[in-house]
Amino acid sequence: MFSKKSLGLLVATALCSTSVLASTTLAVVGSWSSLPLNKQFENPFWTQTLEKDSNNEFVAQMTTHDQMGVGGGDVFRMLGDGVFDVGMTVADYAVSDAPALEALDVPLIATTVDEAHKVVDAARPMVEEVFKKTFNSKVLAIVPYPPQVIFCKTPVSSLADLKGKKIRASGRMTANFLEALGAQSVNIAFGEVPGALQRGVLDCAVTGAGSGYSAGWWEVASHLVTLPVGGWDPVVTAINMDKWNALSAKQQAFLQKEVTEKFEKPVWDDAKVSVKEDVACLTGNGKCSKGPTRNMTLVVPSDADKKKARDIVENKVLPDWAARAGSKWTKEWNDSVGKLTHLTATKG
Repeated sequence: MFSKKSLGLLVATALCSTSVLASTTLAVVGSWSSLPLNKQFENPFWTQTLEKDSNNEFVAQMTTHDQMGVGGGDVFRMLGDGVFDVGMTVADYAVSDAPALEALDVPLIATTVDEAHKVVDAARPMVEEVFKKTFNSKVLAIVPYPPQVIFCKTPVSSLADLKGKKIRASGRMTANFLEALGAQSVNIAFGEVPGALQRGVLDCAVTGAGSGYSAGWWEVASHLVTLPVGGWDPVVTAINMDKWNALSAKQQAFLQKEVTEKFEKPVWDDAKVSVKEDVACLTGNGKCSKGPTRNMTLVVPSDADKKKARDIVENKVLPDWAARAGSKWTKEWNDSVGKLTHLTATKG
């Protein structure tokens, strides 16, 4: 275990290992280094695109939280404390500090990229308020991981087959959903999942199809259930508020426009293509440009499973969240995402 001070020193050492002369140097900590979001979008944007487009007025020194050995739940705490300038990670990692963030990604209310984008846009004012109050930070972008599906190492054909199984959830709402199905939710870090499946600690695990493909989960899992039980696991990019306020109005406008047009939009556009291809890469059901296709068994949810899942979300998951989040955030969600999706969260 590291203290906050020692973690800060580690981050500072990694980010400042070289001397950079520029108008504004940004210390940036990205999401998982091994996954496509960081490789294809985060790292190129911060270390190449932003520097080039600003004529080196903005220069980023970048690492990722897993490379630093910093837990996902510590990223936004450390960002708020000013240990680094820009941080990005899955919003669900921060729910112990801000339960309201769970509702950014309610399972199963968005089954397409366009629907997920509309939900995120509706929730964004609430997320921005949470980050300002809880993490002393300004939200710059919210982008999706692929929809969070289920990898199982034993045959499954329906949601009923998940009963009694030990399953790694991708967030608290997902855990509640799985427990309502009669499964046992297990809290295990993403990088530890393959070993846990191999050793029998887990029977199944939830993550994005693309993430599972990149991380080799197909080596230890045989069946892929494509019901998005974990939502889209949005990744929030935020900048420390003190750093933001130190920028000129012109710099602020440039940085926000650059992030929106050159990072956020391309990620959403890519998601429309990747959602189908990621499943194809894992199952062989279609073309895969990302590497060799694998031979996982594709399990397509039935209409009955979809209805059952929706009932659980409405009658169990949302009421449990409303009780944790409190009346203020519940009302804000109902007035935004709830209206969009025709759902109402009330305390159970």
